[in-house]
Amino acid sequence: MYLFKKSYFVLLLLLPMIAIGQAESIFNGIQLNDSEASVTKKLKEISEKTKLVTVNDPIFPLAKTTESHLLCNTVITQKGTIENVIFTFADDKLCYIEARGNVVKPFTAHRKDTARNYMDYEVYVKDKLFVTKKEDVIRITTKEAMHTNLFMWSNPYMNSNYNAERKPNSTNEIPSFLKMGETLEDLRSTLEANSLFTSEEKLDGSDPNAQFQLNCFGVDYIGFPRKIEARFGDGRLNVVWILTAKGEEDRIRKALILQYGKPIFVDETWEVFNNWQVALRKDKPEVLLMQQQIGLDYKTNYFKQ
Repeated sequence: MYLFKKSYFVLLLLLPMIAIGQAESIFNGIQLNDSEASVTKKLKEISEKTKLVTVNDPIFPLAKTTESHLLCNTVITQKGTIENVIFTFADDKLCYIEARGNVVKPFTAHRKDTARNYMDYEVYVKDKLFVTKKEDVIRITTKEAMHTNLFMWSNPYMNSNYNAERKPNSTNEIPSFLKMGETLEDLRSTLEANSLFTSEEKLDGSDPNAQFQLNCFGVDYIGFPRKIEARFGDGRLNVVWILTAKGEEDRIRKALILQYGKPIFVDETWEVFNNWQVALRKDKPEVLLMQQQIGLDYKTNYFKQ
């Protein structure tokens, strides 16, 4: 079935992941998944200044109930002094690190492994370390964060004056510009205007319904910038995947129910809405949008309804 042959970030397939990374240990021995209290204690010992921000209404995808960000300035490590680093916690577990200013040499000079190139990133897959040399930025993520493409995200709390109040808008709804059946020519400018940047991908033929994919990064949904994979068959949009995370599943479910009403089909893996045109996938967290005929074909041939 094509449903399970959609493309994922290719780096996940290149090398087996290890349970604990090493790159983050430069910061006084911290590790991904450490608690907020543990990381805060270690960072205060090597930082000139620290500031903790707790978000009462989480929108960070990996966070189910709590979200917090620890901003550190002038962080002294054995490999050099780094200007600014921010540590993001979801449900009291460290899951994302972004560092800016004098970061490339401390994180890459002594490595023995070779980076793989992905767009503008040099990626050290074992440690889930993403280096952007021209911006002097590194990001370290958990495996789950890689699925949601969080290495593309710039944490706004890096700016200590950031106003976290959410603006009143319609981001809790599926973006209205994702119009099934529209041509690539008609949609391209709109998709690009609503993305931070886009990339094109010719598909491998495993999907009988589509030959081309436009990857859209930074599209706002549920208050957070997403990667959206827009698929075109015979030049027309017929499938869209919105990459999400398990922690936000309840928030997304509530948003879909508010927009479309209660699901018309539910099993362990899927919840389907809007006459088989919208689905919440739970095993590999995503929202799937389908042209109606494709959705009805899945209803009959895959879901046996």
